[in-house]
Amino acid sequence: MTNVANLHQRHISDEAIRVAQQGLGRPIISANLGDYTIVAAGSKIHWSKQWKTFNDFLLDYIKKTLGSDWGNAELSKPVEYRHPIIQWYDLVCRQQASQAKKAGEVYTGWMTGAIYCYLGLAYNLYLLDHNVELQARLVARLKDIKQFQGAYYELIVANCLIRAGFELVLEDEADRSTKHCEFAARSKTTRKRYWIEAKMRSVPGILGKTKQDGSASRDPTSRLSKHLSEALKKPAPDERIVFIDLNTEPSEGLKEPSWVNQASRRLKDRERNLQVGQEAYVFITNMSYHREQHSSSPSGEALAYGLGLPDFAKPGPVRLTHWYRQKQKHIDGYNIMESLKDYPRIPDTLDGRPASETFSKNQRIRVGETYFSDDADNQDGVVGTVTSSTVNEDEKKAYVAITTRDTGKGMILTAELSDAELADYRLYGDAYFGEPQNRHAKCQDIFDFYEWLVNCYSETPYEKLIELAKDHPDIERLRQLDRDDMVLELCEGWAHAANSSR
Repeated sequence: MTNVANLHQRHISDEAIRVAQQGLGRPIISANLGDYTIVAAGSKIHWSKQWKTFNDFLLDYIKKTLGSDWGNAELSKPVEYRHPIIQWYDLVCRQQASQAKKAGEVYTGWMTGAIYCYLGLAYNLYLLDHNVELQARLVARLKDIKQFQGAYYELIVANCLIRAGFELVLEDEADRSTKHCEFAARSKTTRKRYWIEAKMRSVPGILGKTKQDGSASRDPTSRLSKHLSEALKKPAPDERIVFIDLNTEPSEGLKEPSWVNQASRRLKDRERNLQVGQEAYVFITNMSYHREQHSSSPSGEALAYGLGLPDFAKPGPVRLTHWYRQKQKHIDGYNIMESLKDYPRIPDTLDGRPASETFSKNQRIRVGETYFSDDADNQDGVVGTVTSSTVNEDEKKAYVAITTRDTGKGMILTAELSDAELADYRLYGDAYFGEPQNRHAKCQDIFDFYEWLVNCYSETPYEKLIELAKDHPDIERLRQLDRDDMVLELCEGWAHAANSSR
């Protein structure tokens, strides 16, 4: 059971799970009415008796959006002459047929490159439809093989911006009176407005391009400077964000993509000749899923660069405190980079809940709620309120602290976790158990750890910080700082101390 005091905490943790699935765009709007599942996309309503997952909806949505007449006409052609979208569709259908166990049952399967391309495109169309407007002109460009690549990449960019918390404003592409960017975007975080440009290298035989309009160079960065110059020529009354996709083979097994050094050199060279007002957040990507259609582990790659912005995404050592301040200053750029790394994260569920809870009968344990549990030492069992939880992933167990209702005693109980529950915990952290703050965050590097420390101490009173710093060798200097700066300084020392002891 749940008391009123826990409702706010539940809302925060549930919203954290929903955002992890759906990003910062408009939430999925769905409902069940009798045997029907209803989903809203912008101002339009879609419904079906067959949808159980969000992927089910997307598979129908893209067919309806592109039109059955066009799709059937493409399917009538030999496979090698079909539009790339329909080639992806064919591979998706074949994989579904090989993996589905029983009609009507939800199942899990490998996400191949073809599935990423097809479902990713469907999700991109839905996001634009649901958050901005899905223009008929854009759909027509997707169907036109000569314009497909540009429209496809623009939709990838739109997806990443929407999930990163940007409101998009589409430009009138029919207006030929002046040059303009693909669209504008306003950050919900900073309220800054940006002009967006998206370019993708054309390669013969890939995404409908031919020898006449594709690059023959084996250097994936060969068109980078040209694309960047074209983007900077367009008038932009606001700050610029430029996306350029290299459309090359993925750098399998390498810690850093093979093209990074050459791309960085070209960007640095271009930076030497910038005109006034040509600064830009530049994101070089390689969304190569279409080159890995049969792979069960496709991946995207991205590089951020501050063109004319000396304190954004530049190589070289940096103090943790300086890095943190730079991140806050350029938080929109950092949010975009995280969204690119996450592409094409597609929600599993229609209601934002974890998949393990939606598609099974297992009840998710939540901090603050009261449960009955069997107990070997008490034949009548135990009724207690959960106060905290932690997970041992190797054991696939959750260790749950409770306070018993009758005696007020503290106890530790264990709960077995299924593979699906453990996967959800890895995705959502402590929010999976209803905790609003992720106490057991997994840090990839010292920067992650430092930021986690800063968040932990961000609300600590000044007097408590002074007490914590009483043995600091530079305590007198710390006393002169305000509370926020003291948090940054103390956490930097603690982060380095912890890192050196590893």
